[in-house]
Amino acid sequence: MARIGFVGLGNMGGPMARNLVKAGHAVAVFDTVPDLVARCAAAGAAPVGSAADAARDADLVFTMLPAGQHVRDAWLGGGRMAAASRPDAVLVDCSTIDVAAAREVAAASGRAFLDAPVSGGVMGAEGATLTFMVGGPQPAFAQAEPILKQMGRAAIHCGEAGAGQAAKACNNMILAATMIVTCEAFVLAEKLGLSHQALFDVASKSSGQSWSLTTYCPVPGPVPGSPANRDYAPGFSAALMAKDLGLAAQAAAETGAATPMGAKALELYQAFLEAGGGGTDFSGIIRMLRGAA
Repeated sequence: MARIGFVGLGNMGGPMARNLVKAGHAVAVFDTVPDLVARCAAAGAAPVGSAADAARDADLVFTMLPAGQHVRDAWLGGGRMAAASRPDAVLVDCSTIDVAAAREVAAASGRAFLDAPVSGGVMGAEGATLTFMVGGPQPAFAQAEPILKQMGRAAIHCGEAGAGQAAKACNNMILAATMIVTCEAFVLAEKLGLSHQALFDVASKSSGQSWSLTTYCPVPGPVPGSPANRDYAPGFSAALMAKDLGLAAQAAAETGAATPMGAKALELYQAFLEAGGGGTDFSGIIRMLRGAA
């Protein structure tokens, strides 16, 4: 059993913290929203009064927060988490933020710090099937890996500080672009009189196969667990996808990388947000593409 602090108990962090409780760890939790803390407390976590209190005396300390400024403030600013943590603690940020912010916080923390963003969405957080992309010192990763695998099915060490965020930006740029073209293919199939099931049966067994098709199919029917069967209630919202594409675009601009498909994907998701789709699952962009057609 490990002593774990967890700060940020929203759609992703809450299920992750509860899975650590289920695994038998002593989990101290904090969030600025009392109802989120109460839900974790009902599952057996110990509520504390501040972010610093969650970090104090823990073997590992986790954050899952919305953006880089929140991560900086929690660890280095008013949250005082890094200063409150034990010198031998492993600090783990699972938020999705820019690479520069991740490296800044790691360097200033004075502790073994891992950036460990996740893939898998809310369903992955609830089902403990997340994939963790981890940057930071190898010895700290070795300590954290068994705990990460109690919240997910894979934890991959990608390199030094910031490498986890770099992997997340690249991965989600791939995901966004493949989802858009998958949606476009189904819209074209509809125009051609080809059924959703027929296209799925062919593409899922041939060169058009992808995670966007076989796990997250953007039309109802072929994949019962996909958000398309729940009126596109978000497992991973379009607003979050646009945020991640923005981080990828920022990284591309900073490094001089050519990412025209990524840039077009960002343009389309921004249009989807402007049309009111931000709270919809990112696969719901098929509705906008139908309208554009």
